[in-house]
Order: sequence, then C-alpha cells, then structure tokens
Amino acid sequence: MKKIVFCNQKGGVAKTTSALNIAAYLAINGKRTLLIDLDPQANATSGLGIDKSQTEKGIYSVLHEHIKLEQAIVPTDVENLFIAPSNINLTGAEVELVNLMGREYRLKKALQETTAKFDYVIFDCPPSLGLLTINGLAAANSIIIPIQCEYYALEGLGQLMKTVELIKENLNPGLEIEGVLMTLADFRTNLTKEVIEEVKKYFGDKVYKTIIPRTIKLTEAPGFGKPIALYDNDSVGARRYEEVTQEIIDRQNPISVETIINKEVIENMEGTHGEETR
Repeated sequence: MKKIVFCNQKGGVAKTTSALNIAAYLAINGKRTLLIDLDPQANATSGLGIDKSQTEKGIYSVLHEHIKLEQAIVPTDVENLFIAPSNINLTGAEVELVNLMGREYRLKKALQETTAKFDYVIFDCPPSLGLLTINGLAAANSIIIPIQCEYYALEGLGQLMKTVELIKENLNPGLEIEGVLMTLADFRTNLTKEVIEEVKKYFGDKVYKTIIPRTIKLTEAPGFGKPIALYDNDSVGARRYEEVTQEIIDRQNPISVETIINKEVIENMEGTHGEETR
C-alpha cells in the first residue's frame, strides 16, 4: 500500500483538485484507491458527489477513535475509488487533538487497523501545517507538493520543507518527496514559463513532466460532484491528470528529503524568488 500526502500550506494551488483527480485516475488504472479527506472544508468529499452535511461517520470520528477507519470508508461513482469523507466536525479537530495521547499518530494507527486492502492511499490535507497535516505526513510514505504557476509560487515552501524535515526526524523516518506538481498554468503568459523554470531550477527532476493547465472544465467538475474523468474525460485538464497519474505509477523511487535540504533550498528559495519577482 503506497500512501501519498498532497500538501502545501499555501492555499489556491489546486491541491484538492489534484488529489481528487489523481486518486480517480489511479482507480481507473485498476489501482484500488482510498482518498482520505483531512481538510475541514471537505472539498474532496463534495467533489466526489458526497453530501458533507449528511456525513455522520467521517474522518473526524476516526481521529477521535470513535470508529474504525473501515467504518468511515464509502464507495464513489468511480470503480476502485473509495473515500473517508470529511465534515464540519473536523473544523475543531486540531484543538481537540492537542491533549490526546499519540495525537500525531492517530491516522497512522487507524490505517494499520483497517482490514480494507488498497494499492494507494491519497491524503488531501488542509492548507496549513497543523495537526491534521502532521497526521497525514506521519502516516504517509511520501509527499506530492502542488505548486501553482503564479506570482509568489515558492512562497511558504521553505517552511513546508522544514516541517517535512522535522516529521522525518521525529515521527516518520521513511517519509520521502514523491514529486512536485506544477498547476494552474496559463501558457499565454511569460510569467507561467518563468515560474516553471524557476521551480525546475530548485527541484530538478523531482518536478513532474506533466503540467496541469488552468481550465474551465477542471473548475466546473467539483460543482457536479464528479472528478474530471467522469465530467469530461476528453478535456485538456483530464488528459493532463491522466498523464501525471501515469508518471506517478511509473516513478518507483521517491526523492529523499535530504536531497532537497542539502541543496539549501530552504534558505534560498523564498528570498531569491522574492527578489526576482518584486
């Protein structure tokens, strides 16, 4: 079971869109896939057509050990794709978890205890570095970092990499960087091309070759409660997510956190980016 967390504390980077659609295409490729919605906004839940207001057995109850993970898992309209949904209760979870024993390992423990068998588990984390995200990082094998092709693209990544390093040192020694996914690209602008080159300069071959464009179809699909594969599988956005999913399947060796840290990206990426874009 490969466990991948989608994480970036900067909002608006198409994190949920990427987690949801890549999970869908993994399932379409015959991989039994579980999507765990760790975001209190529950956009991955509603994006798969599940009414979050009617969700009683969600990931909140799992983290509080009221139920087992397998009791929260529900099927979706995509064959082989299942979800552990989120709901409004998750909003207060970070505060409530603070004083609980083993709070960072609640999700990892739940995954170990479930009897369901999956090839992939995808975690959609909130745009923050709080306890929900830490639970995802502690439970995962690797991390995919979505980065938007826009102004201040690298903003906050230094803090994210420091957090990943701390998680690796203290909670999850096996955590690696699966890859960096460029999103929201508008190839009509020079800025998009400049940001892509800048990200590649820092992350090299860790950046997936496939770049996700900004498209109306990708924006519309969640409103219909469908991944792009069911909403419009012939659209450009659908083809790009299908292609990057194949890259993920084909990529056997995630990149070690140390590879990035030793290149002093943490110290340099934000400062350099700020100087170049201001």
